Amino acid sequence: MLSARERIERQKSSPSLVRLHRALSRLNSTVTMMNTGAHPDDEQSGLLAWLRLGLGMRVIVACSTRGEGGQNSLGPERLGVLGMMRTREMEEAARALDTDVVWLGHGPDDAVHDFGFSKDGDQTFARWGEMRTVERLVRAYRSERPDIVIPTFLDVPGQHGHHRAMTRAAETAIRLAADPEAFPEHFAEGMSPWQVAKYYLPAWSGGGDTYDDEVPPPDATVIVDASGREPATGAEYDRIGEWSRYYHASQGMGHWPDRADTRWPLHLLLASDGAKAEASVLDGLPATLADLAASRDLSYEAAQVLKAAGSAVEKAISAFPDADAIIAALTDAVHQLEVARAAASPAFLELHRHRLDRKAREIDAALFEAAGIFDRAVLAPSSLSPAETGTLTVDLAPGSDGRSVSIQPVLPGAVTAKPVAGTGNRRSFEVSAAADAAYSKLYPAGWSALGGNGEAHVVVSASFGGHTARATFDLEEPFAVLPASSVAMDPEAIIAPLDGTRREWPVSPTVAGKDTPVSLTMEGGWSLAQGGQAVRAPDKLVAGLSTITPLVGGRPALRLTPIVYPHIGRVTHRQPEALRVLALDLKLPQSARIAYVGAGADRVGLWLARMGLDVTELDAKALAGDLSQYTTIVVGIFAFGFRKDLAAATEKLHRFVDAGGHLVTLYHRPTDGWDPLATPPRKLEVGSPSLRWRVTDPDAEVTVLVPDHVLLNGPNLIGPQDWSGWNKERGLYFVSRWDEAYQPLLSMHDVNEQPLMGALVSALIGKGRHTHTSLVLHHQMDKLVPGAFRLMANLVQPA
Repeated sequence: MLSARERIERQKSSPSLVRLHRALSRLNSTVTMMNTGAHPDDEQSGLLAWLRLGLGMRVIVACSTRGEGGQNSLGPERLGVLGMMRTREMEEAARALDTDVVWLGHGPDDAVHDFGFSKDGDQTFARWGEMRTVERLVRAYRSERPDIVIPTFLDVPGQHGHHRAMTRAAETAIRLAADPEAFPEHFAEGMSPWQVAKYYLPAWSGGGDTYDDEVPPPDATVIVDASGREPATGAEYDRIGEWSRYYHASQGMGHWPDRADTRWPLHLLLASDGAKAEASVLDGLPATLADLAASRDLSYEAAQVLKAAGSAVEKAISAFPDADAIIAALTDAVHQLEVARAAASPAFLELHRHRLDRKAREIDAALFEAAGIFDRAVLAPSSLSPAETGTLTVDLAPGSDGRSVSIQPVLPGAVTAKPVAGTGNRRSFEVSAAADAAYSKLYPAGWSALGGNGEAHVVVSASFGGHTARATFDLEEPFAVLPASSVAMDPEAIIAPLDGTRREWPVSPTVAGKDTPVSLTMEGGWSLAQGGQAVRAPDKLVAGLSTITPLVGGRPALRLTPIVYPHIGRVTHRQPEALRVLALDLKLPQSARIAYVGAGADRVGLWLARMGLDVTELDAKALAGDLSQYTTIVVGIFAFGFRKDLAAATEKLHRFVDAGGHLVTLYHRPTDGWDPLATPPRKLEVGSPSLRWRVTDPDAEVTVLVPDHVLLNGPNLIGPQDWSGWNKERGLYFVSRWDEAYQPLLSMHDVNEQPLMGALVSALIGKGRHTHTSLVLHHQMDKLVPGAFRLMANLVQPA
């Protein structure tokens, strides 16, 4: 349940007059626009803010992946957990723009997922499946019926392969969505062919710090001019776009540009009527109810009624903020709309029924905002386990007085609601999850600005002058059905050296929720020791990966990972729990005393400790203290950009190196506070745009440039086997230029590209050493890749 402060924050961020103004602004347009992208944060937010809030269009973000393969600037969440986190970020970003979201991919177990970086669409489709991706976009076109489709990026060399694939698929799907022979299974679900009227390409470059479009963008055929400010907030539309991007915090989004953009050039690539010249993206589209009334498929009487509905809508909009006048005008409009819909011809309804249906829903939503009927819906607790019960409380605002109001909870299967108090402004329901209730889905299929999101919501009905308006409202916190008991193994992974220097490791399965006995199933000859408080390696340990599975009630246990951040609230990820054991030939450097300085974006410090090394994690106080007690200091990814205390200690780190210490820095972006002349002890420049300075093929051949280098020979002899089995990619943010003191140790490249030598460089400086690596060692360690541990053990040896 939200705290009082959290409720205050929410109410402050969403004033009722702003909500009412936006509910009315939806009524300005009957046009739907879809923006396609590959990841949460790909959307062109400033443009979308203008189209939705300035022109009143319905705007949809169609996103192929959950961003689960990306990085996280906020914390340790990765893969499926990060995908769930970024899904919530996209939902909140959409809320800020009052837009909808359609997802094509359904998490890391789905074929269409974020598997990391690729450099062209073919590489991406090799994983996603081109026809699978196109079919899902065709489904989105047919179900949502956009008039306009605009991808954010161009399909050009130098651009992210996921972006290129989505742009290619978006164009291919235009033709197939209108083809009555394509994907006939859609028609059995109630869909019908749909012709997108206009397909635009962005007439701007996608180049910058990350990407490097090799060809110029197409010529602009039309300019979207978003000058002025939104009346409700007084903010420029591009600023509101940044309000939205603020929610993509895990990707470091949310900037304050010196000047807000007001112009977006577009290139009209495809038009259903063949037209090219236009003054506005709205040219040739039925942009208002009055435009619809001009249809040749409408009788004179139906056209007149539809015009009257449009006039009533205009009257309601102009009456803002007079709630009574708005309600009177909208009640008239919805009655006229019902008459027009009943009188319209089948040919008209085939093309435009979705516009009238949407407008009726939007009018109902605006009526509820004008009347101030709904306050909040709270389910306590916000999650239930099978066979548990909770209480759903719906608070109605004083504006509901005098109206006939009914409430219908909408819940997932095997979860029921029974009214326990149904009068006045507070209604209560007992919510029960059956013993066989299924656990909630982790990744919703979409998100609607009109509500009805998540596993549960409420439908509220109220009377307005003979019209029963219905609106959907989300719960204060997302509802989920979760296991009664969850298990977290501590540790969740063990690194076991083959030399037998260690035979036993303490383990502790921690049970959350209902207290339940836990048993462990062993494989690979592992056994329990110390009365079940530890696991013992077999007498003859064989290199490889083993799994120890905790059982609850005889079934494999699940781990629940709470995701809690102020900008997205609270959600819980669910996955099978296991204790993974990696046995490998691993030797550790002698007398190494390691300090780790992280920013929460990797777990390298934890892995070093699990390897058996002496590791101290440095907080601000320790970093300001005596560093001479350590032989090696490891700086985690992004850390100079996120830890001010670390940035302030740069000269101190340089002195540490001069005095004989070994400084090891993991990759940084150019924007992570990395000054090539000041951050490292000698000049070391990170390549930009980063697409040119990364190797995305995890199996790319690695050439050793200095075979006899100390970092590649001891205590582990690094050989070809250490480069096998890598996951996702080799590395990124390679250094491009360096002081002559540095020696590049490795060379690698993606197919048809020039070799890159900035993956691992090292320099003797004073009495010590600085080593910088752009290899994704932290990710390989998370994936238990043996070579990553062997190489990391070498990198942290004393200078």
